[in-house]
Order: sequence, then C-alpha cells, then structure tokens
Amino acid sequence: MMRSQLSTRTPGLALMAGFFCLGFAMEAAAIVGAPLTPVSVAGVARRTTRRVVVASAATTSAATTSAATASAASAQASAAQAQSASQASAAQAQAAQAQAQAAQAQAQAAQAAAAHPAGTPAVGSVVSALPAGCVSAPKGGVEYQNCGGVYYRAAFQGNNLVYVVQAP
Repeated sequence: MMRSQLSTRTPGLALMAGFFCLGFAMEAAAIVGAPLTPVSVAGVARRTTRRVVVASAATTSAATTSAATASAASAQASAAQAQSASQASAAQAQAAQAQAQAAQAQAQAAQAAAAHPAGTPAVGSVVSALPAGCVSAPKGGVEYQNCGGVYYRAAFQGNNLVYVVQAP
C-alpha cells in the first residue's frame, strides 16, 4: 500500500523508487505470454517457424537452381561435344577431299610430264631461235621442224621470224 500512496502523492519519487526496484518502469509494458510480445513463447515459436521455413525455402530454391544450372550445363556440354564432333568430321572430310585433289593434280602433272619430256616448251610457246639438231618434217602440207620430239612451225611476229611449238 505504501507504493500506491507514493505514486499518488509524488509521482517523481515513485518513478525513482520504481527505477531502483523494478527496472525502468513500474508496470510491465507488455504482458508476457501474449502472442506478439518479444519474450512470449508464442512469439518465439512464430519467429523460429518463420526462420526455418524461409531458410528451407532458400535451401530448396538454391538446390533447385543449382540442379537446373547443372542440367543446363550438361546439356550445353553435350551439345558442344556434338558440335565439335560434327566439326571434326567435316574437317576430316575436307582433308580427304584436299588429299584427293592433290593426288589428281599429281596424276595430271605426271601425265603431262610423260607427254612432254622434261625441259621441253609447252605447246603454243614462242621461241626466237631453234635448238641445235632440228630436222625438217613436212606434215599435211605444212613444214615443221622436229627438234628431239618437239615440233616447231615458222611464223612471223611483226618483221621477226619466230618459231611456235605445235602438235602436228
């Protein structure tokens, strides 16, 4: 009863007495046990449940995201492997085609070399003088010069006499 009398007569003194006895306030500002108070059992349970649900949702979301990322990465890797395999087979096909062309060119060169001995001029080329050892060989009414299997025909280029390599 003394306390109530103090608070009615001198409010400052009651506040000071309450400060030393009970803490900062004379009466509790919250009722312990009410659901929204910071120290209530219901408030603690509510906050703990919310934290667990949020944490598990974040973990599930992260796991789902990482699984989706991993599956997308594996799909991209398999697509890249397929693309690199197709590029490798295309490169092999191009290399085989290049080798076939090179072999064909070599065969043509060998055939041309067999038809014309080494060091002989090509048909249609023009020379200003005949090599030594040429023999006259008329064919079809045209006078050719046979020089070691190469046939030359005389022609004029302007005022100059030249010889053109021909195939009789």
